[in-house]
Amino acid sequence: MSVTLADTHFARLKGLVGKLRLKGDEGIWVVPSQGVHTIGVLFSIDLLYLDSHDRVIGIEESFGTFRIGPVRTNCASVLELPPRTIYCSQTQVGDQLLICRPEVMETFLRDNPSTARRELATEPGRAFTEEPSRSASVSRE
Repeated sequence: MSVTLADTHFARLKGLVGKLRLKGDEGIWVVPSQGVHTIGVLFSIDLLYLDSHDRVIGIEESFGTFRIGPVRTNCASVLELPPRTIYCSQTQVGDQLLICRPEVMETFLRDNPSTARRELATEPGRAFTEEPSRSASVSRE
């Protein structure tokens, strides 16, 4: 999945306003954020609320248009995704996400067999985030 980083005031404010839809493989990572809105957004989205270690702490599926989302004080960022992404990926509260540049993701997946990735994801305090470029990839551990 390709994720666009929204880490400036203008980028966070604009978000998805004016877009007609999100492609099935794209999203927006709003950093920092404790909540988002869909005022001016013309389509429903899925929301993943993430803590400072990119662990999922809240989920909103098919969040409707022209709404203000819940504010979560322990939230560090929010991933805005196409509708049904959460359902299709079976993402749950507590899942650890890996958010990084595509080349870092390729290296990580090549160097860590799936059992090793599961073990890393359960290590307390372990965060997989690497400083993303303007476009990043996301993987659920």
